[in-house]
Amino acid sequence: MSSITEGVLLGIGNPLLDISAHVDAALLAKYNLKSNDAILATEEHVNLYSEMIEKFKVEYVAGGATQNSIRVAQWMLQKPRATTYIGCIGHDAFGAELRRCAEADGVRAEYLVDAATPSGKCAVLVTGIERSLVAHLAAAEKYKIEHLKSEAVWALVEQARVYYSASFFLTVSTESALEIGKHAAATNKVFTMNLAAPFLCQFFKANLDTVSPYWDILFGNETEAEAWAKANNWETTDLKEIARRTAALPKVNTARPRTVVFTHGLHPVVVLHNGEITEHAVPAIPADQIVDTNGAGDAFVGGFLSQYVANASIAQCVGAGTYAAQEVIRRSGCTYPPVPAFSA
Repeated sequence: MSSITEGVLLGIGNPLLDISAHVDAALLAKYNLKSNDAILATEEHVNLYSEMIEKFKVEYVAGGATQNSIRVAQWMLQKPRATTYIGCIGHDAFGAELRRCAEADGVRAEYLVDAATPSGKCAVLVTGIERSLVAHLAAAEKYKIEHLKSEAVWALVEQARVYYSASFFLTVSTESALEIGKHAAATNKVFTMNLAAPFLCQFFKANLDTVSPYWDILFGNETEAEAWAKANNWETTDLKEIARRTAALPKVNTARPRTVVFTHGLHPVVVLHNGEITEHAVPAIPADQIVDTNGAGDAFVGGFLSQYVANASIAQCVGAGTYAAQEVIRRSGCTYPPVPAFSA
């Protein structure tokens, strides 16, 4: 990967400190939560975090969907500061832990610090191998486009060739994502996003529609793809058809056909690339090796993009994504062994 330059991949998102624990179904029921879902915290979840810490054995991991993907890409690349991550944290212990973890992983962390707001956190409630995510954005919600447009930070944007953001960030600063999308289109770079969660398709479709003309690559899983189709009144649950219709949406940079990548658990990954649909088998993994599925989707994107920035084929990118996801689900939270064993 001698072609990998510093800062080649840049992510912007909501940095959150994951508070992860194996919990019982009663806790999910108490807070009206579903397994394998992702939501934003409301008033009814205000006591959830302290209850988890008091009643269960918790682990802390630097997270947030986009930051997870960037950390995994950095791990796969094994080249210090090949990746950059932008977001907003508080001036507190959680923020310091977020920065320490990102930089220990080799990521260049360019955080905006909001001294008046605590750093964001995410409850990761693991039941069996499923997980339910409840994010309290706090400082992550305070990101300002002025930080992005500052001379030092914008220089990092210009340095990158590929950009990634999970759509959670659109609840915070659609204008910042749009600014990066416009830059990518104007310079023929690559702007990638992830549908990230069904509720975003349902309640933030206008935000998605604002940035969708700049999507060069769109990621999602089957439930997110179906929610996206429903939001568009497409009346189909067929992943191939949803990929085709998504690829056909208006696009600013017509020099790059849109690529759509939908994962589907143990089923083949559906990819539309250069107008053609392909399916990529997912190797079987013994059930007793699965610790939890938290971070699997984020890891897939990180693995995929690590090879994409190295100019690998789409098949190799999917293979790397699958490898990274399967490494993560063998461990608790979005973590991984010291050195990847993947070879393209």
